[in-house]
Amino acid sequence: PGHLFCSAIIVASGAARRMNGIDKIMAELDAEPVILRTVRAFQASPAIDEIVVVTRQDLLLPVSELCQRNCLSKVRLVALGGETRTQSVLAGLAHVSKRAQLVAIQDGARPLVTQAIIASAVAKAGRTGAAAPAIAVKDTIKVAKEHVICDTPDRKTLFAVQTPQVFSKDLITVALLQAQKQNVALTDDCSAVEHLGVKVHLVPGSEENLKITTPLDLVVAQAVLDRRNTL
Repeated sequence: PGHLFCSAIIVASGAARRMNGIDKIMAELDAEPVILRTVRAFQASPAIDEIVVVTRQDLLLPVSELCQRNCLSKVRLVALGGETRTQSVLAGLAHVSKRAQLVAIQDGARPLVTQAIIASAVAKAGRTGAAAPAIAVKDTIKVAKEHVICDTPDRKTLFAVQTPQVFSKDLITVALLQAQKQNVALTDDCSAVEHLGVKVHLVPGSEENLKITTPLDLVVAQAVLDRRNTL
């Protein structure tokens, strides 16, 4: 099949509650804000045709200026997000091009995503309608209620899902509207699609494709960057 028009929605509207007052989106890695690194990865990807960044009111101007100053020509718009992830992604969907057939949804705080991950997730979604990068879980995971273990799932069946999560535009739009109507709280976009009974296919993610949620993650991300810079 030919190239499917793919819009990236980069969600940078969270409140960063676990960052001890540091704004994870504007926190610096190698003297560059996290959000700039994330957007630049999608700017560089041949699989991505346009980018919509969704952020908080107080970041609309700073993020817009960053994109302009760094000549990120694929950025169509920096738009205002909502209270929840679902509302923020729907806000982004409202602004993507009418030509969009696929939508790649990316955490703004995942600045180390590789070109290979973006390309494989978009290609897989082009063939199947829904795809996401994931890595096998290394730790033994326990299910616990009130701090008492009640189950130990088989580790071979457990995966940590990353972003970009890529879907056919119509599919993710219907799935998120449905989730919103039923008031389902989602931490990722695959869940909305799973609720419709649609299969999501996994592609290999990377341990380096980490999400910055705590101050330690910034330290680890900087170490990953330092290593990349010396390779």
